[in-house]
Amino acid sequence: MESVSPTQVAAVQSGPVCPHFHAAIELIGKRWTGAIVCALTERPMRFGELGKAVPGLSDRLLSQRLRELEEEGLVQREVEAATPVRVTYSLTAIGEQLGPAIGELRTWAKRWKTTG
Repeated sequence: MESVSPTQVAAVQSGPVCPHFHAAIELIGKRWTGAIVCALTERPMRFGELGKAVPGLSDRLLSQRLRELEEEGLVQREVEAATPVRVTYSLTAIGEQLGPAIGELRTWAKRWKTTG
């Protein structure tokens, strides 16, 4: 059996970035998107609640980001036929799977900002 050196292992591990990982980071890393997903990990929210949960985010950009997340299958939009119409946004099953990663990132961010 041929042994593999630490240098060879590092070379394999440092190959090209996984395209799936890159696509996910590009989506979640887009300005305001991570904050929207983070807010939705807490509970489903209506548009106005999301706007308050993410200060500084314009309605136009919130609407755009929600559409993008819906198109990617991370967010679902539920319309309640009432007067006035109520729209609630929540994470899909695949979106909910981001919960642990978002939680870890939140913990890391607190450590980073308090030590940096």
